Amino acid sequence: MDQDIYEDMCMYGRFLENRGLNLSSHSGNMSVRRGDCLYIKRRGAMMGALKEQDVVETRVEEDDSGVIIASTEVGVHRAIYQNTSALAVIHAHTPYAISLSIVRDEIVPIDDEGEYHLKKVPVLDVEESIGSKNVEKELPEILRDYNAAIVKGHGTFAHGENLEEAYNWITVVESICKVIYLVENLGGETLKEGGW
Repeated sequence: MDQDIYEDMCMYGRFLENRGLNLSSHSGNMSVRRGDCLYIKRRGAMMGALKEQDVVETRVEEDDSGVIIASTEVGVHRAIYQNTSALAVIHAHTPYAISLSIVRDEIVPIDDEGEYHLKKVPVLDVEESIGSKNVEKELPEILRDYNAAIVKGHGTFAHGENLEEAYNWITVVESICKVIYLVENLGGETLKEGGW
């Protein structure tokens, strides 16, 4: 395994943990694509304390190698790589994004910083949200046009050229959702024209 990939996954796993961007210690996942190879977090590994054996190597195309211990979301990650230009993907169980996704069909930023980065964040509503064929089919279609999306009630998926870019989009989405939540709880108006 490429040592740089392992070190990056450790660093961004710690960042997610330290910023409270993952609801439970062993949840969430991330992956990196290198050519036809896919490196992904092991199923059940602690995001903030990854060890070398917690990074599983498999293939972007359907392949049984490593899949039995890879993240439950390995099929979703593969589908994203097969249908977008992504080279890295992070999925985190972001609390504010999850909360808003339960009551909104899309997230429209109300703060200047959020609006500068993302005009809206789509919310994917599927019957089965965890590692499902529906998410594999529908999420890559959304991520062709957006840097990040929220799977309703489940969490944020973001992609980029590397883990740093994907992590940035995770933080932007969560910041947007947190601002909306705080403004609403202060009694402010959060809906801009055309938004819900």
